Amino acid sequence: MQNPCKQLRALALVVCLISPVALLAAHVDTHSPATHPRTKITESAKARRRISRLRQSRRRTASSKSSLSHTARRHRHHYRERFYTSSYATDTLNGDITEGEDATVRAAAIDALGNMNGTVTAIDPNSGRILAMVNQKLALSAGAQPCSTIKVPVALAALSEGIVTKDTEIPLGRYSKMNMTTALARSNNAYFEALGRKLGFARVHRYSQQFGLGELAGYDIPGEHRGVYPTTEISEKLGGVGKMCSFGEGISMTPLQLGALVSAIANGGTLYYLQHPESPEEVEGFEPRTKRLLKISDAIPEMADGLSGATHYGTARHLRLSFSEEEVLGKTGTCSHAGTRFGWFASYVNTDAGDIVIVVFLRGGRPTYGPKAAEIAGKMYRGLYDHSFFAAKAVAPKIPEAAQTIEAPDATEAKDPQ
Repeated sequence: MQNPCKQLRALALVVCLISPVALLAAHVDTHSPATHPRTKITESAKARRRISRLRQSRRRTASSKSSLSHTARRHRHHYRERFYTSSYATDTLNGDITEGEDATVRAAAIDALGNMNGTVTAIDPNSGRILAMVNQKLALSAGAQPCSTIKVPVALAALSEGIVTKDTEIPLGRYSKMNMTTALARSNNAYFEALGRKLGFARVHRYSQQFGLGELAGYDIPGEHRGVYPTTEISEKLGGVGKMCSFGEGISMTPLQLGALVSAIANGGTLYYLQHPESPEEVEGFEPRTKRLLKISDAIPEMADGLSGATHYGTARHLRLSFSEEEVLGKTGTCSHAGTRFGWFASYVNTDAGDIVIVVFLRGGRPTYGPKAAEIAGKMYRGLYDHSFFAAKAVAPKIPEAAQTIEAPDATEAKDPQ
């Protein structure tokens, strides 16, 4: 048997050798998250808190975007234009004098206009005779802002001055250019603002007067107004000459003035006084009266592609939903003033069987705009075509043109309400 003292010494030696290793192992285990259960739970909780904070941050960001979007929608709604004039009416024919009008043309105009609050005027461009004038009270009124139809006289002025041709591209921005054909078809405002600034107010005013704006378009038509064309450029705050030439800002034009100008384009340059016969006897003795000859024969072909493009692919393309048998050239206009929206469309068609100019002018709210006026004109052309209007004109005798320019009588000026 061994000595007990030796056994104790041996045991103490083993303990001393083992203790540092055990302590080292215990130390490693204490700091190892993979082995210590309490540490593992703590790390998982931290991860969950980080994920929770991330989710909350995303929710706050989404909420902020939604709030901004809602604010933007409220902002747009706040500035949405309000209209106070109805686009529809039931008494538009009251008071019309119809005994001297073409019955076929008038019927087609009434059917096409329907219950819209507006007027339709149809003109023979080769004589200045008004074939039909539906809602004469509105047609002869003081007129309204011409909107984009003002681009027609501006285009004529620029072409006549040699500032552009139909293919001349005008820079509209850093990377954008446009020529007259596309600008007329698409009714591009920036193009005609630039064109107006190139022309300057003095030339714009001179040509506008020559084309009949601001003066009576009719010859001895009771109740006709002359519209308004300012003698000075509108302020820069309102857009200056640029806005005058793109939107007709500051200008008031009548359907008869626009019809007389478009008739001159259709016939090659003769600006007739418009006449509205009031009886069959006046129709029998009708004689054209020339106001002046316009030097626009070279400019008309340059404009034709743009006016045709409007009805094929531009702002007046709705016209072709009803009528596509003949080539119609025209220009739309849409704008608003003091709670009333205006819709314009002036057009003409030259056929082997006959010619006609149609001007549609609408007043109202949101349903009123230029393309709607073009749609009405399309329906009217459809009605004329279906009732053989153009074929009938082929056998009718042509009225001889006046040999000299005739000035309006003093009585016409006396009857001007303004």
